[in-house]
Amino acid sequence: MGRKRLKILVLSFYFRPDLSAGSFRTTALVDALRQKLPADGRVDVLTTLPNRYSSFTVEAPIEEILSGVSIFRIALPRHQSGMLDQTKAFISFARAVLRKTRGKEYDLIFATSSRLMTAVLGAYVAKRNQKPLYLDLRDIFVDTIKDVLPKYLAILTLPFFTLLERWAINSASKVNLVSKGFSGYFATRYPKQKFSFFTNGIDDEFLSLPSTESAPQTDGMVEVLYTGNLGEGQGLHTIIPVLAKRMRGRVRFTIIGDGGRKDALRAALTNAGVDNVELKPPMKREQLIKAYLAADVLFLHLNDYDAFRKVLPSKLFEYGAMGKPIWAGVAGYAAEFVRTELDNAAVFHPCDAAEAERMFSQLRLQSEPRDRFVAKFARTNIANELASDVISTIG
Repeated sequence: MGRKRLKILVLSFYFRPDLSAGSFRTTALVDALRQKLPADGRVDVLTTLPNRYSSFTVEAPIEEILSGVSIFRIALPRHQSGMLDQTKAFISFARAVLRKTRGKEYDLIFATSSRLMTAVLGAYVAKRNQKPLYLDLRDIFVDTIKDVLPKYLAILTLPFFTLLERWAINSASKVNLVSKGFSGYFATRYPKQKFSFFTNGIDDEFLSLPSTESAPQTDGMVEVLYTGNLGEGQGLHTIIPVLAKRMRGRVRFTIIGDGGRKDALRAALTNAGVDNVELKPPMKREQLIKAYLAADVLFLHLNDYDAFRKVLPSKLFEYGAMGKPIWAGVAGYAAEFVRTELDNAAVFHPCDAAEAERMFSQLRLQSEPRDRFVAKFARTNIANELASDVISTIG
């Protein structure tokens, strides 16, 4: 009797060419799995058509068959960043996944999840198939909702999501945590579970860039760039209007992205009467890299919530690779990471515009390659190590 072909199912709400940390991470992992599996091995990816930002659309095939990989993208109803819209979108995804996996045989289920539910879906598929589950957790959803949801809604939903988290974690053969800041939360609650720590990383597009100086501005203004999500978690609406007003005449902000608090940010900027902030929609990576190269300083911010003291923003890896000064409003593990791993970076307490202004003066306004950081956190290396760990779980 011949050897059975090895087959892995990958569940990810985001995948290439979508714009999100989850997309970049899962794409790199699948590429690494392709290289490590036997020649007759196969990876099935169940994901969605690009949907990260309603203001950014990019074409992608529903079905993509490559050497060793099959990618199936599920169409979702049009949705915004609200919880109800996201719930409807996930239900559509879950129904399609359950339909497509019915009767299929896999040796391992891999699920990567930031908002818990893809992890729960992966646990259900693994139980139904009676196969091992490898979870990759990019956030602590239960810890986050108590901060970002209205208090009455958090009180109502917390017990339910706590049960789901417990079931998903206990269903897994192994769990990877994207931030070592998560270890205290998970280790105390799930002492019998096996955890690994494979972080996000730097994608290849950022590894071969020239270490160029940004062109000096004729008006003497320092160009500060933020790219990414504009949600409650980032809290830009709480810091940028005040900070921009304090630094008028010295700093010009460009903010590229979209999210649930973009309107709140725009309204706060109008109310503050600032004219040194420009909002731009999400853009493709090649355009984004040009924006990085043109900037003098890269800005990062997380809201002042306890849950965000444990996270490690994926954007730090892109920023770090650029060699530009980094101005970061973060606390807890992220602040420790910035101070330990990144040269020419200034950390200030989230939402504190006065401290942000003070720490800005500590930056050297010049590009300085971070060779050690780039070598340590290249996405390809991390994805290869994660892929080996995933495959070893099959036994």
